[in-house]
Amino acid sequence: MTASGVRVRIAPSPTGEPHVGTAYIALFNYLFAKKHGGEFILRIEDTDATRSTPEFETKVLDALKWCGLEWSEGPDIGGPYGPYRQSDRKDMYQPYAQELLDKGHAFRCFCTPERLTEMREAQRASGKPPKYDGLCLKYSAEDVSAKMAAGEGSVIRMKIPTEGSCDFTDGVYGDVSIPWDSVDMQVLIKGDGMPTYHMANVIDDHLMKITHVARGEEWLASVPKHILLYRYFEWDQPVFMHLSLMRNADKSKLSKRKNPTSISYYSALGYIPEALMNFLGLFFVQIAEGEELLDIEELAGKFDPENLSKAGAIFDIQKLDWLNGRWIREKMSEEEFRGRVLTWAMENDRLMAGLALSQSRVSKLGELPDLMGFLLKSDLNLDPSAFAKIKSPPEEILEILNTVQPDLEKILEWNVESIEAELRAIGDRMGKKLKIIVAPLFVAVSGSSRSLPLFDSMAILGRSVVRQRLKLAAQAVAALVGPK
Repeated sequence: MTASGVRVRIAPSPTGEPHVGTAYIALFNYLFAKKHGGEFILRIEDTDATRSTPEFETKVLDALKWCGLEWSEGPDIGGPYGPYRQSDRKDMYQPYAQELLDKGHAFRCFCTPERLTEMREAQRASGKPPKYDGLCLKYSAEDVSAKMAAGEGSVIRMKIPTEGSCDFTDGVYGDVSIPWDSVDMQVLIKGDGMPTYHMANVIDDHLMKITHVARGEEWLASVPKHILLYRYFEWDQPVFMHLSLMRNADKSKLSKRKNPTSISYYSALGYIPEALMNFLGLFFVQIAEGEELLDIEELAGKFDPENLSKAGAIFDIQKLDWLNGRWIREKMSEEEFRGRVLTWAMENDRLMAGLALSQSRVSKLGELPDLMGFLLKSDLNLDPSAFAKIKSPPEEILEILNTVQPDLEKILEWNVESIEAELRAIGDRMGKKLKIIVAPLFVAVSGSSRSLPLFDSMAILGRSVVRQRLKLAAQAVAALVGPK
């Protein structure tokens, strides 16, 4: 334990590209630990076995390291309270679930997914918020034993008080009161034996001696479930702090459907990590005009968790661009700038893989910028005329782009083989030849109908950049189609 005793954690789920919102929450925890001389811990929450992958876990670690964040305990370096990956802790949770059953704080639920779906639909139809109706609470111990012996599948749910409210003080929102009748009887252990987020989160935070839980405001409504578990186990609860969500300029939630949100996207475009951390850290400090350029140590010195805004952190891309430009111009020597450019070009093997693909396609080196320059561009600046040479009509091109974009999200491991397989499968589903599918993708991804091999190019660019280029291409083609 540290001198201050403060222990905080970031606990991302490896179910997709690491989000700038993860960096935002991680930075807050990191600065909080530095401010109090405490420990910053990384824990991987991979209870969602169907969506969690080792590739995404690696991306999480790489993205947070790229951001310049360092943790004292984690899945890559170990520590005194490991393992730091929830799937490796699976056997730890069962005794706690059994304790809740024995104390009468939890119960086995045998409801089928079909029955739960019907229940929720009926509740919505009558204007009620959907939540478990308590059907399985009526079963006696003998009923439960008989159902278990008969091999009926079950989950473990927590019991919720029927009267009163859960009152607590949040580090950002102050005094909060949530009525118990609005809280669902949360599943704690799933049918496959894995804990849900809520169960694992509380047990892990307790066993890892976490003193302060700082996370996004979307978890505020879940605090009663967590507080109840602390009470059921008779444990001291941590201090909760819920940070306002990052939002777009129009106050809508920052999501990949509207704007690029992956850390890898900003890395690929040539934003530097110090500038991104500077940008995110300004949400947590009070500064005067002209003091905006701050590194992590300076942010920690000015960090003020007592005066956080509840209004929401606006992800202003123009301000990020401004800060990034200032870091490049004002904080780097010529030598460091050259080194950064080379490091960036080598990222994800962009330069070397691009050169390897280009060698058989050029007659002189001066052709390289036109042929492979798209791998290094931040924006292709596509307009509708870029798609003029494609034989398909605009309506068909738009259909292809709008179909491919979400389907590529389903690929678990992003590589040449998986991209090709998915695009072939899309062609089969749409009843179109592969060449019809790839023609607009060539333009969308490279800006040209003559370019490097498509599948290789997409693999080199990475999922987040390809996603954004397809989205911008669809917007350009939509201008040809016109309003529906």
